[in-house]
Amino acid sequence: MPRHLDPSMSKSRWIVLPIVAVIMVAIGLGAWSFSMAGTTPAGTAASPSPPASAGATASPGATAAPTVSATPSATPTATPKPVVNPHTGRVDTLDGLVPDYALPPIENGMVPVLTKVPTEQKVVFLTIDDGAVKRDSDLALLEQHGIKASLFLANNFIANDPAFYKKYTAAGHLIENHTMSHDLGFLKLGYAAQKAEICAMADFEEQQYGRRPVFFRPPGGPYSQVTRQAVAACGMKAIIDWETKANAGGMDYQVGATLRPGDIVLMHFRPEFPADLAAFMAAQKAAGLKVVLLEDYLGTK
Repeated sequence: MPRHLDPSMSKSRWIVLPIVAVIMVAIGLGAWSFSMAGTTPAGTAASPSPPASAGATASPGATAAPTVSATPSATPTATPKPVVNPHTGRVDTLDGLVPDYALPPIENGMVPVLTKVPTEQKVVFLTIDDGAVKRDSDLALLEQHGIKASLFLANNFIANDPAFYKKYTAAGHLIENHTMSHDLGFLKLGYAAQKAEICAMADFEEQQYGRRPVFFRPPGGPYSQVTRQAVAACGMKAIIDWETKANAGGMDYQVGATLRPGDIVLMHFRPEFPADLAAFMAAQKAAGLKVVLLEDYLGTK
């Protein structure tokens, strides 16, 4: 019997047809759902949202993406205010260091003499003499390295432009006494002549810079009992000499071969100032010493 007339085949066909129909409907529904997912309600294909940019305006009705703000930078740390020493009335270079040495008082009408500060604290003191060479670049070098110095100026070197050294006092350096004439035969002068040289320079510096010097350095360094008396009579507190100097781009030591704690270092305002300062700083760093203003350490105004 032909298969299309076979009753059993007809029964099977009726069973299979509904199953096939169900499968086809499921496939159709799946395809329809997939096509709807890729269209907007208006039936147009949805394009990807462009990346947000600064100042872009959101489309009406669109849900705005959450704004991510840049993390604010940390609040800058306030620069510490300079510490003013209540005793001296000026900004202190000690940075909290408590000196372990006090300047001796005047005794028997004579000031004490220091060639070195007797301390084991890791400090060193820079002193600069004369004032013959006047360059802003030298001051800039000192400021660049954060160094304050005591300046022993003589009148015959600065009389042509005493106001120049007001730049130094404005920057925190202090001016001390090195006589009027810088006479290298100073030690041969009598008491009255030495006193005249010292007192006249003290008066001049007080008038020019608003502070009377408290330290004296004799020209060339030598002194006598007469010198100590004349310095005291002019109202000063000590004679300051040295055992170490920065000179000709190198270091000269009267004692030892390196800087020591408490050393008072001599320099000059000369053309080789930058090389001398570099030599001093190399020695200071090698010795692990901090440059401190002599007047701060000795607590003088």
